[in-house]
Amino acid sequence: MNIDQLRQSLKDKWLTYYQENRRWLIRIAIWVNCDGQRRPSSSFILGTLSVLEPRLTELLPLVVDLSNNPDRIVIALGLNFNPDEMLERASGVRAELDDRRVFLPPAKPSISEQLPRRRPAHQDESCEGTGRSSRTQ
Repeated sequence: MNIDQLRQSLKDKWLTYYQENRRWLIRIAIWVNCDGQRRPSSSFILGTLSVLEPRLTELLPLVVDLSNNPDRIVIALGLNFNPDEMLERASGVRAELDDRRVFLPPAKPSISEQLPRRRPAHQDESCEGTGRSSRTQ
């Protein structure tokens, strides 16, 4: 199990969950300040992610044996950030990329589009082909 991939997966799943449920999450009393970051409590984040990411449930028993402090676990997993700020940054980056796409040159036509088009075959009921000289024997 690659820990960097797991961290990225956890971050993506947490932000997606937060974005989809933000309307009610901002109104409940789960918010804390940890190392200068305003975010939902570590217990809430870990509980939510244990449902969203099955690999985390395999890892948590080991992690808890090393540290039973949920804030330290969240920090170690790379989740100590304000989700509103992170979503705002992500939307800014997306908008910047969309702006750059406008200035890209148009795509080149494919090879098949560059080839001259053939005229459709002329139907010849005698199956001798058109424009052929007749064979003499």
